This record gives sequence, C-alpha cells and structure tokens, in this order.
Amino acid sequence: MALPFELNPVLKDLPVYVPGRPIEEVAREVGLPADEIIKIASNENPLGPSPMAMAALQELLPKLHLYPDGNAFYLRKKLASIHGVEPGNLVFGNGSNEIIEFVGHAFMRPGVDVIVSQYSFAIYPIMAKLFGANVITVPAKEKAMVKAITPNTRVMFVATPNNPTGTLSSKGELADLVNQVPPHVMLVVDEAYIEFLKDPVDFLPLIRRGDFPNIILMRTFSKIFGLAGLRVGYGIGHPEVIAALEKIRQPFNLNLPAQVGAMAALDDIDHVMRTRALNQAGLEFYELAFHKLNLEFIPSAANFILVKVGDGQKVFLGLQKLGIITRPMGGYGLGEWLRISVGTGAENQRCLEALKQVL
Repeated sequence: MALPFELNPVLKDLPVYVPGRPIEEVAREVGLPADEIIKIASNENPLGPSPMAMAALQELLPKLHLYPDGNAFYLRKKLASIHGVEPGNLVFGNGSNEIIEFVGHAFMRPGVDVIVSQYSFAIYPIMAKLFGANVITVPAKEKAMVKAITPNTRVMFVATPNNPTGTLSSKGELADLVNQVPPHVMLVVDEAYIEFLKDPVDFLPLIRRGDFPNIILMRTFSKIFGLAGLRVGYGIGHPEVIAALEKIRQPFNLNLPAQVGAMAALDDIDHVMRTRALNQAGLEFYELAFHKLNLEFIPSAANFILVKVGDGQKVFLGLQKLGIITRPMGGYGLGEWLRISVGTGAENQRCLEALKQVL
C-alpha cells in the first residue's frame, strides 16, 4: 500500500548505517548459548566498563526517577579542567554520532560540499546526504583533501586514527592540513581512538587560543572507557560555534546514568592503562599471526585491525557460525577485508583459530 503522504525525498536513496550484530541475535541464529559468542566487531572495550563507573551507577539507581542535569554541569566542569579549556568550549552528545548531526544542522544544506576520505566512518557521508549536501569523496591523503576544497565546501571530516582502516596521519601531515584548510571550512577532527595513542597530535592549544574557530574536535567514552552502552560523546571547539550547536542540542540528550558513569570513568586511570596495554598486546598478536599466515593487513593505531581474507562476507559468515562476530567491510568498498576488534587474549586466540579453520 502506498503511503498517503510524501516523505522527505532525501530519504529515498539515503544509505542506512548497519551496526555490528548483537550477541543475542547471533546466538539465536547459529544456535549457540549467548555466553559462547564473542563479539569483536564494534571496537568495544574487551575489559568491559570502567569498574569505577559501574560502582557509581549502582549508587545512582534510586535516583533514576529524576531528570538529568540538562547542561551536564559537573561533567562539563571536570572535562574542561582535564583539557585545559573553558566549559563553553564543550558540547555533549548522545555518543559522538550526535555531534556529527549537530554539525550537519549547523553547516550542511543543499548546495554545499562536504569532504570525506575514501575509507572513512560511514556516518559522515550519511549525515551529509541527510541534509542534502554534496559528498566529495577523495583518496585518504591530506593533500588530496585540501585540493578538493572549493568555495562551496563547508565541512571536512578527518579521523585520527581512522576508522575502519586504523591508519594514522603523521603530526606534520595533520599540522599542514590545519594550516591549509581555509576559514570558511569547518574541520571536524574525530578523535574517538585518541586515548590509544602513545603520542597523539594535540589540537587543544588551538582551541584554547581561539584563533582556529573552524576546528571541532570529537571524542567519546565508548572506546577506551568502555561505556558504549551509555552513549556519551562530546565536541570541543570555539565558544561561538559551541553556542550554536547548543541551540540544536535536545534537552536532556545526555541521560543521568551517562553523566554519572562518564564522571567516574574519568578517574579510573587503572582501567585506561590496562585497556591500553591489553590492546597493544592484541595488535602485536594479530600482526605476528597474520605475517605467519601470509595475510595482508593494515598496521593499526586504534583498537582493531583490518585484514585481507579474500571474500570478506563469506569469512564473516563462517566465523559467525563458530560463534565469533567480526565486521565485514563490503559496505566500505573493501569486500576482501575483515575488521577485527582487539579482544582479550583468549578471545584473540579463539578468533585466530577459527579464522584458520574458515580460510
């Protein structure tokens, strides 16, 4: 039956983001108990949530009848202190995905160009198309991105490290990019995996000085802090830009458990350090194993690794039957590749043995 009303025509050809499959759904499908399924598909923390965050959430339960602080005052104040910025430099989102949507509302519309790299997070082009903007996809090189800028360009997305490839631009390349992007282009730097880097590029001084109002940094509590289920992301930028994004933000978009859990996780240094060490060991494990198996892979600076397996979808399905959820890359134009999130030592070993079996 045809609908008796007209939908927004943009929706007709808008791609749908497909997240990693949930454990319970796969367990039902393959006929295995849920506790025998391992999910290494969505770059989640294999150690689980921050223990300090879990303790704080337990204490919070009797207060769940109350609305959250609509301005996330205490979390805002704490993060501002940690990053050496003012509270007015911060905006919070229901995950960093919502920050991308804020940028869409503020800067994208029909007739403007949005630049993304060839293998970038799928939400960037989806959001641009949702707002009717033109998506300009260029090779994943900073010089190519700068050359693609036109008078109609309004937004450029750069991830460091990049998802799904795990690649990391050098400090020099990123510095050149920042200096070459003209003032009329909003440079959105996605730093979702920055806590995994030993010596990351620090863009915060540019924010503190206020002389680069066309830069927004995006960060998240979903990765190293292990709070993906709470959906806490934030943007850091010039106060006038942040004030504009605050007009777009819905009231109470950051719920009470999210604020309390994030506050506690910021103090859980031990959890962060253990996660970082486990991740480094996992990357080294996979790189050595792939060398031995003569499998091409991309060295990663994040908490996942991209490996060439032939028919990525077929290998994904074969691993799934064995109770292992990975991420096929066909949707990114990388049909021969599989993205594997770093798990615990036991999960990595089980994944490797299953991969050998499927291949």
